[in-house]
Amino acid sequence: MTTMTVSVAPATRPAWRRALVTGGAGFLGSHLCERLIEAGVGVDCVDDLSSGSADNVRHLAGHPGFRFLERDMADPGVPDALDGAYDLVLHCAGPASPADCRDRPLEALDAAALGTRNALTVAARSGARFLLASAGRPRGEARPSPGDPGGVRWDSGRGSTGAPESAAPESAASEDAGGDNEPGGPRAAYGAAGRFAEALTAAYAAEHGTDTGIVRLFDTYGPRMRADGPQSIPALAGQALAGMPVTVEDDGTDSRSLCYVDDVADGVLRVAASRSRRPVDIGGGDETTVQEIARRVIDVTGSRAGLWFGTARPPDHARPRPDPSRARELCGWTPRVSWEEGFKRTIAHFGSPRRDTPG
Repeated sequence: MTTMTVSVAPATRPAWRRALVTGGAGFLGSHLCERLIEAGVGVDCVDDLSSGSADNVRHLAGHPGFRFLERDMADPGVPDALDGAYDLVLHCAGPASPADCRDRPLEALDAAALGTRNALTVAARSGARFLLASAGRPRGEARPSPGDPGGVRWDSGRGSTGAPESAAPESAASEDAGGDNEPGGPRAAYGAAGRFAEALTAAYAAEHGTDTGIVRLFDTYGPRMRADGPQSIPALAGQALAGMPVTVEDDGTDSRSLCYVDDVADGVLRVAASRSRRPVDIGGGDETTVQEIARRVIDVTGSRAGLWFGTARPPDHARPRPDPSRARELCGWTPRVSWEEGFKRTIAHFGSPRRDTPG
């Protein structure tokens, strides 16, 4: 396991003694738990394991400052069960992808509404800093990537967030594209869940004076990421290592703003240590296409596998691109891990094409 020093800013913020991380057994959530423990902060990790995995935090189980609680943040009794005196609440529990929302739309909406409200209640009771991990930009703020004709994923912890898994939040560019704003659209629950959680966070702060912030996460990748997406780095690496053609859906021109999980975790903690209430983008270390990601995977694995393309059509939506300028100005955050190093660490973690780690 690669360890990196946690640096948080500004330095005037008192040191945290104990943190609550919801969705803490998920991809990003588990890395945040790890980073906090390494920094000497006690951690209560809450996850119902609907999409997270206890394996992601098993290495922390013996640490005296770490406690794992298998609970659903949307349950009414959760605030009473979380009786810690917290200085920090990182709310990473929310739908991981549009696919998760299509499979369990009511659970996804409950996670956004009831789960976020419960996490806010716990933070307010303790006088803690609350940070919502959201995904990408809500619809209407998307900035098309260069070359896109005009137009464009929250991690579940109802099981786990924190971070979009290798693909960023989806949002149609026009009202006619039909996903996020149409009640019956394929991404309706996903889009509504993200927007509502952000609106609820802002409204709670306005009414109760709670110290809240929002961090918007984009294309995060690294060890413990979910490997069930066909375009994820672990899935592509599995094909390359097996000597199979590496499959790229569509024409491979859809763009990603890749950022390694260590950099994202550092950005989240820096924003948490600030007093900013405005949404802050974390992401955008490396803008590239899915086709180029596949080629990089082949190069890193040393495979002789070729590329296989699906239907040669461009994506029907554009993806929002992060604007890291506020994170840079607010707390000096910039991505530091190169794609070469990030890909090597990610592929080494999965080890073989047969390994599949949820989270």
